[in-house]
Amino acid sequence: MKILIIGGNGTIGKVVRDHFSTDHEVLVGGRNSGDVTVDLSSSDSLKKMFESVGKLDAIICTAGEAKWAPFNDLSEDDYYIGFKSKLMGQVNIVRIGRDFLNPEGSITLTTGILADDPVPMTASAAMVNGAIHSFVQAVALELENGIRVNVVSSGLVEDAVEKYRDYFPGHQPVAMSRMLVGYIRSVIGKRNGEVIRIY
Repeated sequence: MKILIIGGNGTIGKVVRDHFSTDHEVLVGGRNSGDVTVDLSSSDSLKKMFESVGKLDAIICTAGEAKWAPFNDLSEDDYYIGFKSKLMGQVNIVRIGRDFLNPEGSITLTTGILADDPVPMTASAAMVNGAIHSFVQAVALELENGIRVNVVSSGLVEDAVEKYRDYFPGHQPVAMSRMLVGYIRSVIGKRNGEVIRIY
């Protein structure tokens, strides 16, 4: 398969990249590095990226940002960071990317445990994750040519514990190998419109 991983040099993305690279042709899209550069918050940038890589069998996105801050400190513009990047960025990956997928291709998006189990300072991030879950379940009903879309939603992964430990008291870190299973299930399996929770 020819697979494009957007965010393939990040904490989760590099594990996904290394796994699929053993048996498949993998291209990495990133903001500052990779085979192709892309600004997730720009639909024009996404379109140019897809046009440059050509037809694909699978698209995986492990990128996207949202503002973490106390609710009282979040401005309207702070919410738009997550809206434009992690939410609309991934919506646009499906909206634009479907035209660059071969029949029976797949799209895998990424969210996280905040959609179901938020912690303080994540009003924006949790909102975005929940919206993506609803979007995936709805858009899966309408995609054509056998194209599937799923979302992997993981708990705090082991490789991010050092950075986020204080935000997730009492959370059991998820092993990277267990997190990876969600992406394998989405890309290689046949499920569609599924929120693959790895908590």
